Amino acid sequence: MEVTGKITKVLEKQSGVSKADKEWTKLSFVLETNEAYNNLYCFEVFGTEKVEQFEKYNKVGQEVKVDFNVSTNEWNGKYFTSLQAWRIFKAEENKPSEVVEDSGDNLPF
Repeated sequence: MEVTGKITKVLEKQSGVSKADKEWTKLSFVLETNEAYNNLYCFEVFGTEKVEQFEKYNKVGQEVKVDFNVSTNEWNGKYFTSLQAWRIFKAEENKPSEVVEDSGDNLPF
């Protein structure tokens, strides 16, 4: 899935150790779109390298395009859904739209 909007908030990094005794780091950020409804998203960036890349190239107020996956996990009968960002890049402003010319010859034969 993909969405474009403005980064409005970057939350504090979180880190810990998994049951498998491996260290993990994640960072959440909030994105707001120009849509009338459902215009607020909170994404997670998981992994030390990805968190460092996010912090290096992204700031509050920046327009970005985010490719993400929706993930739901169950724990003790409760369900938790997260939006996991896997690619974040600057939104291209003023990019000319692709023009498809119609010759008017749309006949199937």
